[in-house]
Amino acid sequence: MRILLALLLALPTFASAQAPVAQDLGTLLGAGLRTRPEYDGAGKQEIQPIPLVRYYDKVLFARTTQGILEGGVRGQVLPGFHVGAQLAFEEGNDRTDLDPGVSAGLHFEWDTAIGPAPFNLLARGRQHLGSDRGGQGDLRATLGVYGDSRLLLGVFAQATWASDDWVRAYYGSGEGGLLHTSLGLEGAYEISRRWVALFSASARRLQGDAASSPITEEKTNYYGSAGLAYRF
Repeated sequence: MRILLALLLALPTFASAQAPVAQDLGTLLGAGLRTRPEYDGAGKQEIQPIPLVRYYDKVLFARTTQGILEGGVRGQVLPGFHVGAQLAFEEGNDRTDLDPGVSAGLHFEWDTAIGPAPFNLLARGRQHLGSDRGGQGDLRATLGVYGDSRLLLGVFAQATWASDDWVRAYYGSGEGGLLHTSLGLEGAYEISRRWVALFSASARRLQGDAASSPITEEKTNYYGSAGLAYRF
């Protein structure tokens, strides 16, 4: 089975449950649970229900397999290279009275291979639709490390940057720049022809003014998720 992993994980978003993006996985719809800090930088963990979504056609897509709940349009402009536009769900922060919201943005995604291992690279920019929330940019890379007839495993790394407005809205003060970096493991296990288990684990390290914010209790946070999806 060919592994085409798209990085998932650890974003502090409603859709942070991870799942490798593999040609064989098809359309997936399900639910799971994740453990994450109350907010990025909190010292207390919480457990949340999460959706699991993976849908692609020639133009439209919806997914939680790149770390956030997002959907929109995309198209292939070169072999293995896609350009798209998306809307995404963005979480809030009760500590700074920041409500959940929606962002709009663009992404560039490249699927290739490093030797026998599938490799995915995603660059994504998104602007929060709230007038004072600013924007973020992500660079994510995922490498498939194992694949057989049922199990897919991949490792990923991500860096996220944020604008001044975003840092001030989420943390109450500070300036923009590199926001956090993440490392993690993600996987999918085919239970049956119709059912797929998805799981992930990652660590995230806050950077810059987010790391030194008065509300930051832990600079390194841990995230994990597991769920079950039906394959259509």
